[in-house]
Amino acid sequence: MQKRLYKTEGEAKKLCGVCGGVAEYFELDPTLVRVGWVFLTLCASLGFWGYIICALVMPKKSDIFPDL
Repeated sequence: MQKRLYKTEGEAKKLCGVCGGVAEYFELDPTLVRVGWVFLTLCASLGFWGYIICALVMPKKSDIFPDL
């Protein structure tokens, strides 16, 4: 199966599912991704704008893998 970037759904989703999807893509713990994203947001607001763009652009997991 091809590796795809998507937003998670269900229990792994906190706000829009962006951090959960990034964590699954890079095989990381979602908590580490969330902490990194908060750090970027607090340092230069880069994380905030990046999250908004990803939430709008990234497809949901069910859109990519409808069988799962």
